[in-house]
Amino acid sequence: MTTAKRKQAAGRGETPPPFFGKEVRTLVVKIGTALLSNQQGFDGAVMEGMVKELADLKNKHGINILIVTSGAVGCGMRILNMQQRPRTLPLKQATAAIGQSRLMHYYETLFEAYGDGIKVGQVLLSARELDERRSYLNIRNTVKALFDLGCVVPIINENDSVATDELSFGDNDTLAARIAVKIDADLCIILSDVDGLFDKNPARHANAKLIRHVPSITPEIEALAGGAAGEHSIGGMKTKLDAARIACAAGVPLVIANGRRKEVIHSVLENAGPMTTFGKPHHSMPQRKRWIAFGRTARGQLVIDDGACKALLTQGRSLLAAGVKAVNGVFDMGDSVQIIDGTGRAIARGLVNYSSEDIARIKGKKSAEIKGILGRQDFDELVHRDNLALL
Repeated sequence: MTTAKRKQAAGRGETPPPFFGKEVRTLVVKIGTALLSNQQGFDGAVMEGMVKELADLKNKHGINILIVTSGAVGCGMRILNMQQRPRTLPLKQATAAIGQSRLMHYYETLFEAYGDGIKVGQVLLSARELDERRSYLNIRNTVKALFDLGCVVPIINENDSVATDELSFGDNDTLAARIAVKIDADLCIILSDVDGLFDKNPARHANAKLIRHVPSITPEIEALAGGAAGEHSIGGMKTKLDAARIACAAGVPLVIANGRRKEVIHSVLENAGPMTTFGKPHHSMPQRKRWIAFGRTARGQLVIDDGACKALLTQGRSLLAAGVKAVNGVFDMGDSVQIIDGTGRAIARGLVNYSSEDIARIKGKKSAEIKGILGRQDFDELVHRDNLALL
């Protein structure tokens, strides 16, 4: 199908299916490591079926489709005949560098075979690209330009070959959610080897029940994911809930589904089959607030008292020094920080007007006391409400 015909498909009655009452015209799909790996490293069986399905959706409905993919390290392992996943960061980076081109070759070949003219475009990202507002917007513009071509599926992966522990997304689940938020996607689907979020570990409990819908991420929902070695740690579910929190806060619905099920994307769009949906329809977060909340890497934390928490959440106030109980991390003026309530839950992110060293000296103090303590008073607020995004 030509580019012109694809654009016509989106406007001549081949309407994209709805999700949460909204037509899905821009879709982000994350294909996880568990779907692309076996004991020998990379396994492309699931990828082939996924490409067939996504190409069909794009050709029939003209949907803008973006793939966030894992698999570079697995491809590199297969090329190098490695039997174990690399443990050190330099070896992981080298293996990813070797495997990334092979991974993209697989996608390119499959879309050529099944996509009727669909091309792929590679975008490699590190967390550094999202920290700066200008590069954040450039990424959005690049993806939009690829969509406007009508015949391209952008494929995004973390740039493992250059990312460091301090400047990495850590997992492609949160990367997918952040990209979905960035490009104003209508839906984000995270595919793994599990059907969704269960009330207990289904591998250990035969009576485990799938939770069909989660309107918001509560402490009770978080407890179901557990820790890295916890009772309920199921297929990296914690990172998937982190991704769901990001998407839900920005108004982008997110789904966890099993990528090994046949035509799983169609099933999700038809609201059929096992899956867990997250979020609820509401007004989306403005783009600048999205960047504050999910674009920049948080460099530290401010722990606040109940009064400050109420002022932020219900009164639309700025954060003042008087409401801060503790400072965690080292950061400078203008950096992004998490704002934590008394239970340890992150309720907001914001750009600070003072460094961590200064805030440690003025926390708990009234604004009128700042000049006497620091010798200057650049701002009354630690975080102005215009530079604060509620989570």
